[in-house]
Amino acid sequence: MRKFGLALLLVYAPVYLAAQCTSTLSSSGVTSDGAQYVVYMPPMSCYNGDMVLFAHGYVPVGSPAGTWQSQLALPDGTSLPGLLNSLGFGFAASGFSKDGLAILQGIQDTKGLTTVIHGLSIPVHKYFVTGASEGGLIATKSVESDATYSGGVSVCGPIGSFQKQINYFGDVRVLFDYFFPGVLPGTAISIPSTLIANWTTVYEPAVLKALNGNVLATLELLNTAQIPIGLNFNNASTAIVDALWYNVFATSDAQATLGGNPYGNLHTVYSGSLNDVRLNAMVGRFSEDSTAMGNVVNYETTGILHDPLVTLHTTADPVVPYWQETLYATKVQGTGSSSELVEIPAIAFGHCNVTGTEAEAALLVMLLKAGL
Repeated sequence: MRKFGLALLLVYAPVYLAAQCTSTLSSSGVTSDGAQYVVYMPPMSCYNGDMVLFAHGYVPVGSPAGTWQSQLALPDGTSLPGLLNSLGFGFAASGFSKDGLAILQGIQDTKGLTTVIHGLSIPVHKYFVTGASEGGLIATKSVESDATYSGGVSVCGPIGSFQKQINYFGDVRVLFDYFFPGVLPGTAISIPSTLIANWTTVYEPAVLKALNGNVLATLELLNTAQIPIGLNFNNASTAIVDALWYNVFATSDAQATLGGNPYGNLHTVYSGSLNDVRLNAMVGRFSEDSTAMGNVVNYETTGILHDPLVTLHTTADPVVPYWQETLYATKVQGTGSSSELVEIPAIAFGHCNVTGTEAEAALLVMLLKAGL
């Protein structure tokens, strides 16, 4: 995909010619809802009249203020404001009024940037929305439901099924506890505060030691939980740790936000171990709460698109697996909206591990479909 992304850029770049403009932090502050925001602009002589609004990914509850701003750069160091401004677009992003599971707040706070921009007297012809991880779901749901946006780019978001994403994190944890009992305190649905407080210093090293000490069990865990690692087994430890991180840091807040436990595996049949009969008899089992399940519906996409949506997703993403894209494509097809969707696979390992070139290519494809 590294070459595919470049090929897309070479094909579509002539369609949308823009000056290489400079980037300046035009404004920053906090909205009345308590959401931090930033607005970056190119020189007005270079501004094309369109704004791109960015929705960030998951930020754990209790994180220092401004943590979300680290996500304004891609893994390869590309500055998102710099990239968008260089193409003549204005750029704005919100820190959301809530950390943790904040998809509904993120939709509203990202839309609220339009009020901020209006207050700054910045003229806008069209708004576009983009986001990564949790922000990818925010961007997708925004394009589906809000005519404010003329299109969007969603990167590695759980857009196919939010419930299946919850189940994936829960399954990774219960299967880890089965293959490596006693390494982590608590359970898949009960996270002790000591696990969160000492994750980096105590428990992450313990997980890595356990994985490295039992390669066979590690393979069984990867196989039964279907954790993507790409073609390199050396990615295994990173993949498992990254997936477990979300169980540790997201579970308690998700339960509080949704009104109960949304994860259940009473009827799940696991396969892929050396002894599936023993696995299914001994693995931890949990039941979901009806209130939480009812509230999860609010976080699901509809697949109804009236404007272009381009998705960009690493094929070996251990946090939000690529099957989310397949599920979303099926959903969109069922609503007759397939002409508005373009899915771009990035053949790489890692969560949201896309390059600046790939992000620019995705943007240019979206602009082409939007008729710009």
